Amino acid sequence: MKEVRPVRSSMRLSDLKNLIKTGEGLFLEFKRTIPSPEKIARELCAFANTKGGTLLIGIDDDGSIVGMEGFYEEQFLLNDAVYYLCKPELDLTVEIVEYKQREIAIVLVNEAKEKPILVDLGNEWAGFVRVNDKSIRASKEMLKVLKNQTSDEGVSFVFGPNEQKLFRYLNQYERITVNEFSNLVNISTRRASRILVNLVSAGVLHLFTHEKAEFFTLARAF
Repeated sequence: MKEVRPVRSSMRLSDLKNLIKTGEGLFLEFKRTIPSPEKIARELCAFANTKGGTLLIGIDDDGSIVGMEGFYEEQFLLNDAVYYLCKPELDLTVEIVEYKQREIAIVLVNEAKEKPILVDLGNEWAGFVRVNDKSIRASKEMLKVLKNQTSDEGVSFVFGPNEQKLFRYLNQYERITVNEFSNLVNISTRRASRILVNLVSAGVLHLFTHEKAEFFTLARAF
């Protein structure tokens, strides 16, 4: 039976405190405890679908070190999250740092080699990504982009009339949604989504989330 097996960390307490001082962000999340396998699975999934990251368990939201009496209960919940609620299987390690007769868990999540990582929500499977210091649910467009990132199949597109209208629009207004692009060139939202996703996968466009809405912009390098 697979299970998460923590090891003693070689990280010094001073280094851990310096890491905590950087605050929560794209690659770092604090948890006082593991609230539930489902909630922690979303955090782990988001890290794996983005660029990887570190989850510190035993740290309050304000960065205070509270620690845990022992990692046994947390290990049980984490095990459920990793091996029963996420697919494909997550690639992570867990290290333990001792602090004043208590323990702090450092969960190191590697970026997934096969994306997207999905989480079992009971009635459906969903993906999550990291945006700044939050883990948010990925849209169907984001899931397609993630899949293309690790796919062996190449992404093809043409600079046709629809793409030309898109670039002219972005040069003037900077960003666009799937529905806006659909209306702009009078095509279905499904086709609009496919064109935009292919352009993101090819590095021509950038997909980002702002206030729970997703926008496409021209990539800086393009």
